Order: sequence, then structure tokens, then C-alpha cells
Amino acid sequence: MAALTLAERGEALTAALDAGEGRLPADLVAEGRAVVQRATERAGLSAEHTVVALAGATGSGKSSLLNALAGVDLARTGVQRPTTAHALAAVWGPGAGPLLDWLAVRERRDMGPGVAARLRRRGAAGAAQAAGLVLLDLPDLDSIVEEHRVRADRLVQRADLLVWVVDPQKYADAALHTRYLRGWAGHESVTVLVLNQADRLDAAQTSAVLVDLRRLAAADGLGDVRTLAVSARTGQGVDDLRGVLAQATARRHAAAGRWAADERAVAERVVAACGSGTPPTVRAAATDRLVAAFAQVAGVDLVTDAVRRATVRRAGARTGWPPLRWLARFRPDPLRRLHLGGVPSGLPEPTSLPPAGATARARAAVAARDLVGEAMADAPEAWQVAARERTTTDGLADDLDRAVAGTPLLADRPAAWWRVVGGVQWLLLAAAVAGLAWLGAVWLVGYLRLPPLAMPHWGALPVPTWLAVGGVVAGWLVAGLAALVARLAGRRRARAARRRLTAAVGRVARERVLAPVADELAALDTCRRQAARAATRA
Repeated sequence: MAALTLAERGEALTAALDAGEGRLPADLVAEGRAVVQRATERAGLSAEHTVVALAGATGSGKSSLLNALAGVDLARTGVQRPTTAHALAAVWGPGAGPLLDWLAVRERRDMGPGVAARLRRRGAAGAAQAAGLVLLDLPDLDSIVEEHRVRADRLVQRADLLVWVVDPQKYADAALHTRYLRGWAGHESVTVLVLNQADRLDAAQTSAVLVDLRRLAAADGLGDVRTLAVSARTGQGVDDLRGVLAQATARRHAAAGRWAADERAVAERVVAACGSGTPPTVRAAATDRLVAAFAQVAGVDLVTDAVRRATVRRAGARTGWPPLRWLARFRPDPLRRLHLGGVPSGLPEPTSLPPAGATARARAAVAARDLVGEAMADAPEAWQVAARERTTTDGLADDLDRAVAGTPLLADRPAAWWRVVGGVQWLLLAAAVAGLAWLGAVWLVGYLRLPPLAMPHWGALPVPTWLAVGGVVAGWLVAGLAALVARLAGRRRARAARRRLTAAVGRVARERVLAPVADELAALDTCRRQAARAATRA
């Protein structure tokens, strides 16, 4: 896998922080954003210069070491403490002004060609390779003046390469290791530990101190850090240190390494905070249980039964025996009673469904809580809390009522077979009326002693009797058959209505529970993947 560029690592870390906003510790997010911002700002400044900071406690000899490395007396030294109030920069090469402005270093010494020539005449190793070096002498990290410590801390956060200067007496100082080196874990590639004042020790003592210093550094997380023993007073080891700095300056990779290490360190903390692995998805069984519980609150069973009965009633009003259809008007429409009808238009009005009982509401709340708990079981607690807070069931009944009211249940237009059967019924009624009229006319003619009317017969009965009796009997039979068909149609329409209602309830469940949980899982997955990418050492 190709190594990440500093920009790619910063983008990955930013994506992880964005995904974890409000879930990761606020101080971690703030620190991560500050690191990315500083890295971006540093990348926009001089790439030809490498900022090396000499950092250490009071009496470690930073200023003396700066003078020894520069080959000239730049920094004031003495017994008065603190010696260094403001950072001092020794600059090799032009063009470092904007970089020093960003570092807020006002005291600057331009190490021009004359200084380099003087160093070459003295045989100083690496003097000819110093172009591009910005060497900072920081205020004491343990200064009694808080302002000095703040300045030093700010530059520690912005330097490309840190040279931690310690002395034989205070190299194991707990404050240095706890406050600085322990938080510098993972930065060994841009770190040099320098044991100054080595002239105060013999060779065996120097070796023993260096071994112990490496042990302490390894315990701080700086396993392969470079360590050197120097003496600013006698010049012992100064050329070796100057060579290390010149090599880092010539390669021009210290800045990228420093900021990559900073971003990697934050990313590792993000990984620790959000965990690793792929977040699970919401199981279908849990979704089904949730939708079923919400359907109980919505009264889906009651509505589908009303759809079935309304279908039978409306079919009867269209296909029943015409003289008796008026009786259906005395039976209220089950859907109209619930303020439900056909295809809704505009905003749905509240229904007249009875409110869900306490048991149904409790089941819905439990189903939502169980789904969240199951889906977020392997997530950090912050994500679990966020998911629970976003999946409240407050006001659920109103949302479900609107969903039911907005669901089309029955078509406004009557079924085609209703019209066909209705037409047949009117024809049968017309036949019955014609037969009765014919029989009435025959009776009237006989009553008036007029010549009798012709009375054709079909079999044993006259045609008018067939028409009258047959029309009525056939009408009742057709009405009965239509009623059976209407019941079947009612069940079919009830099933279709249940599917549409369940889909509407599912949309409410998705909006109130499933979507927030899915968002949290997606954010967690993004946080984990991007943080792991930013934390890679590739």
C-alpha cells in the first residue's frame, strides 16, 4: 500500500473527527483539529527550511549548545535563571521570514555565508550543509515565569524536529518525562535526546546515563529515539549533533514526519475512543418486531377490519336488490366513522381511531430500545447514548395517526364488477316490474269485463308470472352471490390495505428509529475506518 501523504492523512483524520463530532471527547476533537490546522499552515510555508527546536529545563545548557552549534555566540548564557525569556532563531538561508512570523519568533540571527565559511575553516562537520536550517533556542520548559513556559510549549507544538536537551542531574526529571516526552510518543523519527554537559562525567558514567536515558525514553514511547552525549563547553559530540541536524535539513522530510507523527498520534487516540472493526447492521428480525409493535400503536388491525367491512357495505350498496338498498343507508360506513376514506388529498386530518393502550405503547418503546441496544451493542458508550437520545418514542402515536390518515385504503371509483352486477339487478327489477304490470293489466281487464288480453305461457305458468317471480328471485340470488364475492373482495382489499399501512408504519419506524441508528452506525464506521487510515504508519 502506498504511503499516505501528509494531506491525505490530514483529510482522513478530519473525516474521522467530523464523524465523531459530539461522540468523541471534546478535547480530543479540538486537539485533532488544531493539529490538522497547524499541519496545513506549516505545509503552506517554506518547504526549504527545517525548524529545529532546542528544548529543555532550566540549567540544561540549551543556549550554550545553540552557540556551540552556530559556531558564534548568539544566545546569552549565565547563572541567572531564567536565562532565555524569548525564543531566539539562528537562520541559515533566505526566505524564512513568513515561517518565523508563524512561529512568532521575533529574535532572529541570519547565519550568512561568512559564518558557514568560518565553520568550514574550523572543520565543523556538516557546516556546508546547513542551508535551510532554522535553529531555535526555546525558553525553559520549567521556567518560574508562566509566560515563558507558554511560549516554549507553543514552539514545541510547531517545530519540525525537537532536540530535547538534558543534563546529568535532571535527565530523569519526572516533570520532563510526564509532561512532555510521554506525550511525544511515536515521534522518535523527529526527536533527538541530547545529554549535555557530558564533560562532567567519565566515559563509563556517560555510557550508563545514556543507557538509562534510552530506557526512560522507551518507557515514554520513544523506543528508537536517537541519543547523543555532548558538551557545549568542550565541543564533545557537537559535530555529531550538527551532522544529524544537517542531514535532517538536507533531506527536508522532518516537517512532514513531524506533522504525520502528530496526526498519527491523535488518530491512534481516536481509534482507541471509537474502537475497531466494522459496525453491525440492523437485523431484519429486529426491524420486523419494531414495525409490528408500531403497527399495534397505529391500530392497523382495526383499520384493516374496517376496510373489509366497508368494502362489503359499499359493494352491497351497488349490487344488492335495488328496492332494499336504501336500508344500507342506516348502517354507517366503518371507514367514515374513523375519518378514513379513499385517496387522501392535501395534509391528512387526524383520524378517530381510539388511542393505543398502555401495553401497546410500552411494547413499542421496548421494541425501539431493544433494536437500538442490539444494533449498538459493540459501539462505544457515547454512540450508544447518542442513538438512544435520537430514537425517542415521544409523540409516536401522533406520527402514526398521520401516517394512517395519509394512506390510501379504498379507491374512490367503484369496482367494475359492481357496475356490471348493478346493471343486471336493474334489468331484473325491470323484468319483475313488467311482469307485475302485465298481471295487473290482465286483472284490470277482467275486472272491467273487457275482452281478455293474450296470455302467453312458458310451460305451466304464464309469461308475466315468470317475469314477476323470476325477476325477484333472480335479483335476490344475484344479490346473495354478489355478497359472497364482496366478502372475498373485502378480504383481498383488507390485505392490500394492511400492506400499505405496514409500509406507512415502516416509514415512521425508519424515520424515528432505523434512520438515526443507521446514521450512528455509519458515522461510527467512518470514524473507525478514517482514524485507522490516519493512524497507519505507511
